[in-house]
Amino acid sequence: MMKHFYETHISSSPHIRSKDSTATIMRDVIIALVPALLGAVYFFGFRALTMAITSVCGAIFFEWLYERVMKKESTLHDWSAAVTGLLIAMVCPVGLPYWVLLVGDFFAIVVVKQLFGGIGKNFLNPALAARAFLFSWPVMMTTWVAPGSGSPVLLSSQTEAVDAVSVATPLAAMHEKMLPDGSLLDAFLGNIGGSMGETSALLLLIGFVYLLIRKVISPRIPLCFIGTVAVLSFLFPQGGCDRLLWTGWQVCSGGLILGAVFMATDYVTSPVTHLGQIIFAIGCGALTVFIRYFGAYPEGVSYAILVMNTCVVLLDKVGIPRRFGVPREGGKKK
Repeated sequence: MMKHFYETHISSSPHIRSKDSTATIMRDVIIALVPALLGAVYFFGFRALTMAITSVCGAIFFEWLYERVMKKESTLHDWSAAVTGLLIAMVCPVGLPYWVLLVGDFFAIVVVKQLFGGIGKNFLNPALAARAFLFSWPVMMTTWVAPGSGSPVLLSSQTEAVDAVSVATPLAAMHEKMLPDGSLLDAFLGNIGGSMGETSALLLLIGFVYLLIRKVISPRIPLCFIGTVAVLSFLFPQGGCDRLLWTGWQVCSGGLILGAVFMATDYVTSPVTHLGQIIFAIGCGALTVFIRYFGAYPEGVSYAILVMNTCVVLLDKVGIPRRFGVPREGGKKK
């Protein structure tokens, strides 16, 4: 009787199997951003849609081109370039010229992502790094189109974008220690000026709930991030403003919810330990309030996340739990 011997190779722990892949996760992120994108189209017109399509195509093209030139294996199938392109569009004004948007795509994909080794190796969030770089054109990046005024799909020059019906953002008013005009409900629904994906808190929260249901992200970072901004805003309102109104405007305005849900939770540029994530999120929230209160620019979410991105390695070391059987002092177990 013949005996059959089967050789088994056991790899190091953890032994975890999951049906999720980078592609499925990225598709879920895109789906979660769809409500905010549709809201941008509703408030700002079809130029918002063409901006998103242009940015996504640009990011995909630059990733394909770099990998083709460098003779690297194509990673377009993982959808990460599409997510980066969509996020770049969502953090830019709807009147931004297309060529500036494409410069941001190039910087995000080639400089921030690919030159550091590709997906999983970049230490900064590519979309936010691109947004920070695009402030090399400050006037273009701070010209906000008023909701309902529309913006032409094709702009022949930056002058047309500036001459469009523009409006100050709520954060600009709060930077002057005043409450914005209008109601807080407008900010919650999205009827305010701002970047394409920053206007409607409601639509961003719908995307947040979707990601939670799909278990793409945990609520730890978004809740700690937003909660820190809310607590500090409530404790330290400016200009003698009503605490609750000041806090509500601070939470619903700008890129706080977009950044907390879609940027700060990036798998690559956020801590993996629970304690590290909490410290990371609290740091993002504290820096956001500090920059909003004392910075020259009224918004601080992007820079707060980028600063905390550089601290992720240290935060993960701090957040590593004590190994079983090893004393906290690091001495030998008696």
